[in-house]
Amino acid sequence: MSMRWCSSTQTKNLERWTLSWRTASKVLRNALLRTGFTWHFSKQSFLLSILMAHRLLVRRFWTLSSKDLRCLPVSSSFSTSLQSSRVPVLSRSRSRSLALASLRQAASFNIQDHDDFDVRVIKSELPVLVDFHAQWCGPCKILGPRLEKAVAKQNGKVTMAKVDIDDHTDLAIEYGVSAVPTVIAIRGGDVIDHFVGIKDDDELESFVSKIIGK
Repeated sequence: MSMRWCSSTQTKNLERWTLSWRTASKVLRNALLRTGFTWHFSKQSFLLSILMAHRLLVRRFWTLSSKDLRCLPVSSSFSTSLQSSRVPVLSRSRSRSLALASLRQAASFNIQDHDDFDVRVIKSELPVLVDFHAQWCGPCKILGPRLEKAVAKQNGKVTMAKVDIDDHTDLAIEYGVSAVPTVIAIRGGDVIDHFVGIKDDDELESFVSKIIGK
C-alpha cells in the first residue's frame, strides 16, 4: 500500500470526497438517532436525509477522475477495480466558475455549483435569501414566486439564490436542510435567520425587511 504523488487539484478533489463521506455519515447517524428516540421526527425528513446523503456520496465518487483515484492510499488491485468499474464522466470546466463571477448579479438566480454559491452568496456584499427547494415539492412552487416578488420589491437591496436539493445535495446537507421549502438568510457569509414551510405575502415582506435592516 502506497500513496502516489498528487497535484493540488487532485488533493482537493479527494479532500472533498472524504468530507462528503464524513458529512453523509453524520447525517445518517443523526437521522437514525432521532427516529430511534424521538417519535415526533417525521418519516419524510428521515427519508429525505437518507436520499441526500446517498446522492452526495454517489456524485462525489463518480466525479473523481482516474488520476484522482490513483492518489488514493489503497492497494493497486483495489485501485484498478475502482477505475475499471467507473463509467466515463465529462469533467466540469473550471472556466465556468470564473465566468460566473463576472456576471451581473440579478435579483434572483439559480445556483450552478458550489463555486457559484461561494461567489454569489457567501462573498456577496448584499444579504442573500437562499431558497432550498425541489421540483417534486408542491409547497416550494407556491413559496418560490411569492419570495421572488418580495425580493423584487426591495429594489436591489437583497438577492435570492435558488438551490435545488436534488442537484446540490452537498449544500443542503451543509446547511442542515431536512425539509423543503427551507429559506436561509445569509449576510456576510453567515446565516442570520431562516424559516421552513410556506408564508403569506405579508409575512415574507416582513421577513425580507428584517433581513435588510429596515
